[in-house]
Amino acid sequence: MNYKILGNTGLKVSTLGLGTMNYGGKGFFSHMGDLGQKEVDEQIKTAVEAGINFIDTANIYSEGLSETMIGKAIKNLSIKRDDLVLATKVRGSMGKGERISDNNFKIDQRNCVSTWF
Repeated sequence: MNYKILGNTGLKVSTLGLGTMNYGGKGFFSHMGDLGQKEVDEQIKTAVEAGINFIDTANIYSEGLSETMIGKAIKNLSIKRDDLVLATKVRGSMGKGERISDNNFKIDQRNCVSTWF
């Protein structure tokens, strides 16, 4: 796998990343796919074994379920958090529930995101 430094962050990221909009299959993103937790775990395991360390998600993917599933996969697979670069994107309110200002991410179960776009 080839790696590059992400801008001036000092983060070394794989030139291939893993997109996750098909994790969970809820809401608007249901037509993109409907991967369950077992498939998500398998996909992330395969990606990491191939040298991919960059995972991209967003709080709107499956109404936030994608982020939660990534967090569970990291935990289920005992992946070291420092071995991954997690990127998320945020947008306005999606109705009732958590807001980005609540800083309550579920991605890695530790409320820590590597990059913001």
